Amino acid sequence: MTFFAIDVGNTRLKWAQYESMARGARLISQGAVFLEHIDRLAEFEWHRLAAPTRVLGCVVAGEAIRRRIEAQLEHWDVVPSWVVPSAEEAGLKNGYDHPMRLGADRWVAMVGARHRMLDQCQGQPPRPLVVVMVGTAVTVEAIDHEGHFLGGLILPGHGIMLRALESGTAGLHVPTGEVKTFPTNTSDALTSGGTFAIAGAIERMHRHLSERCGQAPLCYMTGGAGWKMAPSMTVPFELVEGLIFEGLLTLARHRWPAG
Repeated sequence: MTFFAIDVGNTRLKWAQYESMARGARLISQGAVFLEHIDRLAEFEWHRLAAPTRVLGCVVAGEAIRRRIEAQLEHWDVVPSWVVPSAEEAGLKNGYDHPMRLGADRWVAMVGARHRMLDQCQGQPPRPLVVVMVGTAVTVEAIDHEGHFLGGLILPGHGIMLRALESGTAGLHVPTGEVKTFPTNTSDALTSGGTFAIAGAIERMHRHLSERCGQAPLCYMTGGAGWKMAPSMTVPFELVEGLIFEGLLTLARHRWPAG
């Protein structure tokens, strides 16, 4: 009885196949492709994988992409389920004004973060959380110690920031630079500016949540570009590579407790 998790972002599709939906289930296979290559998954990347019992995914790339993925899943004769954020699920309460309009990836990552924190607390009182995803876009979420999602920030990722400056400002078509405390060339100034903007948003949310809850929150960071932020962070954090997959596994256990 295997479980197949799918995470479809703005740039890539990532998947992971697990032996079961149990906590700490063994990972059988995983991979990623750019969205322009998803129409070949059944023929190549997924061809030799055993048909899963359950498939659960989250998609932020739109309805057309979702339908193309479903077409690739037909060779297994399995009907996938897709995460749609709700008012409450798996112990997380959704404080968004319109819960279903929250990005599915944000919701899934927060579910994963909440249960990771509860596991780490090992019976101690739960902690508030700042959950950061660094990818094409950057999101910074706040969850209080009782599991209420209070709200979050969305800002452009490094690439979008640089492209916006290049398209709106003459003479800024320069190579990517390095993060410097005091940049002395345009490449370093651009890279440092974007990095510090993201770090500043995280630090601001960390401070706001600390004031709200009366204790410093834990901070989890995930996403393909999370490693770029690590050297520039000033608040303690944990880099979690597969936080969305952790969230999908958690949601699967709550949706199909009998397996």
